[in-house]
Amino acid sequence: MLLHIHPQNPQPRLIKQVVESLKGGGIIIYPTDTIYGLGCDIFQPKAVERICRIKGILPQKAQLSFICRDLSHLSDYTKSIGTPLYRLLKSYLPGPFTFVLPASKQVPKILQTKRSTVGLRIPNNVICQNILEELDGPILSASLPGEMVEDYTDPEVIWKNFEGRVDYVIDGGIGGVVPSTVVDCTTDDWHVLREGSGVIDLE
Repeated sequence: MLLHIHPQNPQPRLIKQVVESLKGGGIIIYPTDTIYGLGCDIFQPKAVERICRIKGILPQKAQLSFICRDLSHLSDYTKSIGTPLYRLLKSYLPGPFTFVLPASKQVPKILQTKRSTVGLRIPNNVICQNILEELDGPILSASLPGEMVEDYTDPEVIWKNFEGRVDYVIDGGIGGVVPSTVVDCTTDDWHVLREGSGVIDLE
C-alpha cells in the first residue's frame, strides 16, 4: 500500500499502522534525509531475509545497516563509545551519515558481519523519528536494489516497482539520489568508506 504521511506532521494513526506491520514482520520503503530506504524491524529475521532476497544478496555478506532514534539508542548496539568518538557522533548526528562501529551483543546475528561490525544511522527525518519512537527499536536501512536511478526518488513510481514485494511504501515527498556518507570508526583510524551527501571533517 502507498501511504501518504505528512513529512513535518506525521499522522499518528498512519505511523501506528506502519509500526504494526513492522512488528508483524512487514517490509517498508521509507524516506530518510538522503535516499528512500528498504526497511524492517531488525528483530524479525524472516523480514531481514526477505529484504536480502529482494536485493539478491546473502544476509551474512550483506553488510546491512540500521537506523536508531538517538545517540543513547544507538549506543545500545555498539561497544563502549570513548569520548572522542562520542563527540564525533554528537557533532554529525542526526544527519546524512552511516557510522560503521563494533557491534554489541544486542545486534541480531543475522546483521553482524564476520568482523562483528555494524553500520548505524540517525537520519534527520521526522517520519523516521516518529516510526522509531513508536516501534521502540531500530529499523533496517538498506538501499533499493539496482542502480541509483531517478525512479527511486518518486514514491508513486517506487510503489509501482515494488507492489507485491513490500507491505508499505511511505510517501514523504520526493527523495534524494545521493546516499549517506559512510565512515569507518571501528579503529582509532577513522576514515570515509563512501563519499555521500554528508561532508565530514575527521582531522
